[in-house]
Amino acid sequence: MASPTSIRRGTVIKYKDDLWVVVNYTRSSSGRGGGFVRTRMKSLTSGKVIEENFKSGETLEFADVMNKNMQYIFAEGDSFTFMDGVTYEQVMIDADTVGEAASYLKEGLQVTVVMYGDKPIAVDIPVKVDFVVEQTEPATKGDTVSGNVQKDAVMDNGLKVRVPIFIKQGDTIRVNTEEGTYLERVNK
Repeated sequence: MASPTSIRRGTVIKYKDDLWVVVNYTRSSSGRGGGFVRTRMKSLTSGKVIEENFKSGETLEFADVMNKNMQYIFAEGDSFTFMDGVTYEQVMIDADTVGEAASYLKEGLQVTVVMYGDKPIAVDIPVKVDFVVEQTEPATKGDTVSGNVQKDAVMDNGLKVRVPIFIKQGDTIRVNTEEGTYLERVNK
């Protein structure tokens, strides 16, 4: 048995006679009383998605899952292929299971695949990922009048991110995958 405060993305919970994987969660606390965890969960059997709140005093039963470090190789249709670097075993995972992480995948990226038995149930990507800017408009004179001027940029995997005006095509930048925002320019 575990506390709802231990919930993370990819956590598998035995709940209502089914297995549910946590797709998203937020912790909240009110001034009075205890806090709670608001979750969005997907059924592993039916694919149904529900939202559920758990009070911090409740106990939940977590299912036993295994985290595998894998490398993203390529996408084919609505499936993504990952490879275990130790056994060279390849696993195809559907787009629904990969979820929002698909926007940040690029060839060679190391990820954590959450497995329940032999079935992949979630893909966790690093919080910070480096991308090469493939396309962006050049800065024009006069754009720097206000301090926080940004422009659109397209990364080498097709991801679109708002970046400061000094970023140019060919630069390598670091992106926060939780928020989809620019963090810093990377010198390589």
